[in-house]
Amino acid sequence: MAIGLTEEHEALADSVRGFTERNIPATAVRAALEADEETRPAFWPALAEQGLLGLHLAEEHGGQGYGLLELAVVLEELGRAAAPGPFLPTVLASAAVSASSNAKAHAELLPVLADGTRTAAVALEGGLTGRRDGDALVVTGKAATVLGAAPADVIVLPVATGDGEQWVAVDAADLAVGPVESLDRVRRVASVEADGTAVAADRVLDGLTTGQVRDLAAALFGAEAAGIAGWLVATASEYAKVREQFGRPIGQFQGVKHKAARMLIALEQARAAAWDAARALDEGAGEAGFAAAVAAVIAADAGVQTARDAIQILGGIGFTWEHDAHVYLRRALTLRALLGPSKTWAATVAGLALSGGRRPVELELDEGSQPLRERIRAEIAELAAIEDKTELNTRMGDEGWTVPHFPEPWGRGAGPVEQIIIQQELKAAGVKPPNLVIGAWLVPSLVRYGTQEQKERFLRPTLRGQMVWCQLFSEPGAGSDLASLSMRAERAEGGWRLTGQKIWTSVAQFAQWGFCIARTDPDAAKHDGITYFLVDMKAEGVDVRPLKELTGEAIFNEVFLDEVFVPDDCVVGEVDRGWQVARNTLSNERVSLSTGGGLGMGVPELLGFLGGRDLDAVATADVGRLVAQGQSIDLLGLRTTLKQLNGVEPGAEASVRKLLGVQFNQDVADYCWAAQGAAATTEVSMAESGILARAMLFSRAMTIYGGTTEVQLNIIGERLLGLPRDPEPGR
Repeated sequence: MAIGLTEEHEALADSVRGFTERNIPATAVRAALEADEETRPAFWPALAEQGLLGLHLAEEHGGQGYGLLELAVVLEELGRAAAPGPFLPTVLASAAVSASSNAKAHAELLPVLADGTRTAAVALEGGLTGRRDGDALVVTGKAATVLGAAPADVIVLPVATGDGEQWVAVDAADLAVGPVESLDRVRRVASVEADGTAVAADRVLDGLTTGQVRDLAAALFGAEAAGIAGWLVATASEYAKVREQFGRPIGQFQGVKHKAARMLIALEQARAAAWDAARALDEGAGEAGFAAAVAAVIAADAGVQTARDAIQILGGIGFTWEHDAHVYLRRALTLRALLGPSKTWAATVAGLALSGGRRPVELELDEGSQPLRERIRAEIAELAAIEDKTELNTRMGDEGWTVPHFPEPWGRGAGPVEQIIIQQELKAAGVKPPNLVIGAWLVPSLVRYGTQEQKERFLRPTLRGQMVWCQLFSEPGAGSDLASLSMRAERAEGGWRLTGQKIWTSVAQFAQWGFCIARTDPDAAKHDGITYFLVDMKAEGVDVRPLKELTGEAIFNEVFLDEVFVPDDCVVGEVDRGWQVARNTLSNERVSLSTGGGLGMGVPELLGFLGGRDLDAVATADVGRLVAQGQSIDLLGLRTTLKQLNGVEPGAEASVRKLLGVQFNQDVADYCWAAQGAAATTEVSMAESGILARAMLFSRAMTIYGGTTEVQLNIIGERLLGLPRDPEPGR
């Protein structure tokens, strides 16, 4: 994904990327890097002609009439190119001027900033004071580090007055702009000093607040940071594909592969956070400040993290002046520093979330879906009127409400929009579909590979919630590497006899049936010769032995099968081709887990635990980082859904969400448990400490089942970044 998700945004991004390839080659960046002073780049007139400087401004002021989201799409591409020049400071300044209520400033400044004839900069730090002199404001003081101030014609400044902070737009010619040895040498900072500078009333930006300016900066800086991260991820992963050490590409080593995968995860989170901040500001949402603060925490930090990790993967070459990696590191660090400490933004996130100001992550459908919504709402109202739970579950299973996306008669053949409406309306009506538990992972495989007789026999009671399943996949010697399984299935009259051991089998002691993979051809290649069976858990030879877990409970089991007979009509798919069926099951398991539906402690549980507690500065920052992390994960889910609505399959992005989600559940459980202090040493039943101890202990399983964290990182590295797969054993 990129920041933009629509076809229009993709076209805009492609256009800007084409512009950067034609007009901002590496030589242009190098020229700016080595120049004695910062000036407008040679491509500036061509950039202005594209209309990009006024994308977010009203047409009456020479703009294009779009919004900050479109500007974010542009900034991502310019960030990818490490573009020199004052584009970012200029559009930030024009956005700030536009947010003020000064009509004269709008008329005078916005058209010339939109057409590129004048450039601008914004001081994000204080240091200037002002006193009233009639209608004018007399300004004195210094802002030490202002991005893009050297080539700017207009500088937007915060001025402390007796009435609070006032923002002004001052001609650079009326100020003393001095060079500063900048960390980012491609686009530099400069000092700005006023010595009794009189600012006329038509340049006082009434109605503009410091919070608004900082929120705008967080969204736009976050978008550029995402572009920076995008270049770094691509550069590091491409290098890892071709750079060989010890006889193979370094991208094949798990240490490198996992680092690159985590870079990609950080990039996707940055895109999601910057996207939502721009959307919220465009909407004028009451929670826009929350979204902007999340972007300041997630996106700005992602730019720095990916830069550092890219240099690590590049090794010695990444540490040289000749390689461009340091250009991106310097820019990411500069953006982070200008926005201010991450812990300060995290404290803002925590404060807003704890006071009820968290931005909801909701999908809003257009008005064209209203007739469909009304029909579904009426049908669900009939379901809500059913008082008997068994009758309700039966009707929901038979009418396709349990898995509405599946074809009739098992589902409702619902497309993406209808699925979302059904989910929303069921929740609004308080109607819960049957809980399929482990059976939810089997259903898609049975629909796709099962015979008609199998579907009639097993799907109907499963979808009604009447049949409990367990998954007989893992073995003592074949956990994440399922294809190494050793359970054997031997031909018998009318079927097969299965012998071997399965382990870590959840709810096997309660299950009526299990779906199992066993080796039917021991001489076949590793992923061949495997068959997918449905096993009656009450059959002779099945021995279930509960495993007491570290929580003290026994959800897992080990299951021994001693020549258990499975008839031919319980083989799913083709004999010896069961790995295909198993992969379908595993894929559906991961999608289910990645949605985070009640699997552990999340942001609501965190905020509920902290309600009414006094937090010091360190704790507040820690909580804010957790909330921002949870928000970004929810946003990834929303963006994936929107992608599906546009007809694009999310692919391995489910692995990204699953990995982030379960790690987040662990982090929240660990934090809440530790926050109890000495009470965390107790495990009293139903007391807060006991509940949190159980959640903390149980969370250790979350990064193991459904594909360990390490396996998920391999999937991300190999499928999304194209890094070479691990070598086969013995090679």
